[in-house]
Amino acid sequence: MSRSKIAISIDETTLARLDTLVQREVFPNRSQAIEEAVAEKLERLERSRLARECAKLDPTFEKRLAEEGLSEDLAEWPEY
Repeated sequence: MSRSKIAISIDETTLARLDTLVQREVFPNRSQAIEEAVAEKLERLERSRLARECAKLDPTFEKRLAEEGLSEDLAEWPEY
């Protein structure tokens, strides 16, 4: 996977906290820590977007759609 270099500005308090994690060997270096933090934040944002979109769905319509033709197929299913 190719990587790109970027420059960021970060406040001193956050940088000190980040350096503490690197010193404790939670992360191998600052870059890895920041990369993982950004990736995690992006994943959370994407999940929350999915939840917002799902909330727009009509449960009654979705249930009818899922069960459409199910009664016809049920007769063809083997007895267990």
